[in-house]
Amino acid sequence: MRLTGKQSWVFEQPIYISSTGTAVGPKEAEGPLGSLFDKTYDELHCGEDNWELAERRLMEQSVQTCLEKVNLEYKDIDFFLAGDLLNQNVTANYVARHHQIPFLCMFGACSTSMETLAVGAALVDGGFANRVLASTSSHNATAERQFRYPTEYGGQKPDSATFTVTGSGTALVSKQPSPIRISSATIGRVIDLGITDPFDMGSAMAPAAADTIQAHFQDLNVNPDTYDLIVTGDLSGVGSPILKELLKEEGYDITVKHSDCGLMIFRPDQEVFAGGSGCGCCAVVTYAHLINELMTGMIKKVLVVATGALLSPTMIQQKESIPTIAHGVVLERVGP
Repeated sequence: MRLTGKQSWVFEQPIYISSTGTAVGPKEAEGPLGSLFDKTYDELHCGEDNWELAERRLMEQSVQTCLEKVNLEYKDIDFFLAGDLLNQNVTANYVARHHQIPFLCMFGACSTSMETLAVGAALVDGGFANRVLASTSSHNATAERQFRYPTEYGGQKPDSATFTVTGSGTALVSKQPSPIRISSATIGRVIDLGITDPFDMGSAMAPAAADTIQAHFQDLNVNPDTYDLIVTGDLSGVGSPILKELLKEEGYDITVKHSDCGLMIFRPDQEVFAGGSGCGCCAVVTYAHLINELMTGMIKKVLVVATGALLSPTMIQQKESIPTIAHGVVLERVGP
């Protein structure tokens, strides 16, 4: 059955990531994964007049690069699945406007990368599409302007705050054989344990990550030893320890298997508070670093769980707590 357990999909057809594209800003380019990204910019405007246009360029670049790697054009794509952090998903909408690919706009906050990838794989598995592009983006300055304080304001932040990644990642999903197969996905539930501090996303999102990972283990009858890595999207330095403790209480010890994209994308000496976050964080680390590790055979099987905080500035001003969600996708290397 494609639906396995309560909330997991096991794909019946061989579904592959045929290609990926990534584009990042200057701080990400200076991080430990900088050489793996397809396109890097040395300033936040990315050659554009404002930050919102800069984020749009990042997504355009990641999509274009993804297609160029496999000599395809926009007309060869059946559906474009994309989302971002800005109100009304304006980055994804405006990119879709330009390319005229049939479009499904998706929002899962920072979980959007795995949400689009899972749904894209389901569409191909079900015969509703042959080729799907799954894309997402974020930009440090656009996110600060919308969710917190404009960068020019110079407001102080606590160490628990995360640093929104400037970047975009895109994956091409199809039945065309490649070394990277998408074998299953687990769709998360909305979890809210009452966290109200928008400067502590790690604490808010860790319970959602734990809930999805536990559901994945139970639905598929697997355990942490099934995977070489269990990677979360952007729990960073605050949320990662909480996740490991929550799962340990349920009998799952992921300590030696766990990594977090928000901690992987920046060096420890970079000034990013608790680590990276944003739609682009999990996307660029997965589609550059993790794909490279799978392609070279360094790892064989990875569970990627992107985490998202489903808040808005209005709800925070009204003292609402922060609902969160996490979606997981299993990527595995095919062949030797």
